[in-house]
Amino acid sequence: MISIIVAMDEQNGIGKNNKLLTHLPNDLKWFKKLTTNHTVIMGRKTYESLPNGALPNRKNIVLSRTLKSLPDAIVVNSFEQVKKLLDEQEENFVIGGAQIYRLFLPLAQMLYITKIHHVFNADTYFPQIDFSKWELIKKIFNPSDEKNKYAHTFLIYKRKK
Repeated sequence: MISIIVAMDEQNGIGKNNKLLTHLPNDLKWFKKLTTNHTVIMGRKTYESLPNGALPNRKNIVLSRTLKSLPDAIVVNSFEQVKKLLDEQEENFVIGGAQIYRLFLPLAQMLYITKIHHVFNADTYFPQIDFSKWELIKKIFNPSDEKNKYAHTFLIYKRKK
């Protein structure tokens, strides 16, 4: 099963200069909890934005037209190659960036969205979602606090049959 996990602002902004829009420890914990011991799929720029290379305790797949190999991740150069590496019985998380999200959105069965209640000066956006095809199954509001500058809501959607 393919799932998408993303943090976005009120206008679907997801990044600026190949970095996250803001640092929300609460969201990072949520991301780690959901993706640990699963496969994560990302593009080259997302991989390069990670501070320590591949994410630990996860099978990391990097989809790239330019990279041939990485010491800590599986590199593939086509959408079809990614699909061959996935166990459909397991949850596989697409973690970015925008082009990778656009490629996998039609196949995704679950969306894990952290909606940040703020508008940032983003240069990268998540593709438009047709919410008529999705059912909201969980919503958790998180107010801002001393560690998390912005209020945010965890939204979990399941694709309608």
